Amino acid sequence: MNKTPDFTKVFQDFAASFPVDASSLQNAFKTQAAFGEKLTAVALSAAEKSTEISTKWAKDTIAKLTVASKAKAEPAEYTKAASDFATAAAELAAENLAAFAEIAKKVQMDTVELILAAGKDVSEEAQAAVKKATADVTAAAKKAAAAAK
Repeated sequence: MNKTPDFTKVFQDFAASFPVDASSLQNAFKTQAAFGEKLTAVALSAAEKSTEISTKWAKDTIAKLTVASKAKAEPAEYTKAASDFATAAAELAAENLAAFAEIAKKVQMDTVELILAAGKDVSEEAQAAVKKATADVTAAAKKAAAAAK
């Protein structure tokens, strides 16, 4: 009965003739980790600022509500207090929403800057890796061709 040929040695020799540079994978991992760290810093900074705005907004609203809820001598004063609270609440909302918009704008700008910088870095690393791989494959091909003669 015929045995199936064992190509293990052939594939090992073939793989050995094309060396793989693991440093490019390590560099890619490091670059990705650094990008993730910077992007996380942007997100955490935005979360911290948003929390500060929310806390301040809540405290200011409670303070305005405390003033509005005090007992009044005349019934008309309740209407004025409610009106004053509604006006103050609307002003607070406008101020705080503008502050949230500024945070969002900064996050957007920072993210775009990071992505553009990362794209540039990846492009440069890819070019270097392709040049190195081309040189390695060319050298391996020349070596294989010389060995075949």
